[in-house]
Amino acid sequence: MSIATDVASLEIMADIYKKKSLNDILKKTVDCLVENVPYIDWAGVYFVEGEGDARLMASSDEERDLSWESNAELKFPIEDANKNVLGVLIVRSKEAIAFDVTDVATLEEIASGLAEIGFSN
Repeated sequence: MSIATDVASLEIMADIYKKKSLNDILKKTVDCLVENVPYIDWAGVYFVEGEGDARLMASSDEERDLSWESNAELKFPIEDANKNVLGVLIVRSKEAIAFDVTDVATLEEIASGLAEIGFSN
């Protein structure tokens, strides 16, 4: 069980429920995940812009230097009520087998929250 992921989730979901701006919520999401979860080395949120195109909306690494090798990566679709993909939340770790089922459930909840409030604006 990852208490660190749960703590980050609480901080992120608080901003979502306060209906803060999309940019504030996305920045809070990537920063909280990297700062609070020791094995998440990078987090990013992409917005889908048409047929297969995606734009990076927020990233924990301002330089966007991802030349390092990630050993674990999870992607969570940000979908509307009709299951249309609006974007994707991605987390990466340098550690092998870094994530457990609790992390997955919590990160899915965050992606769902982003869809409900963040991407609906």
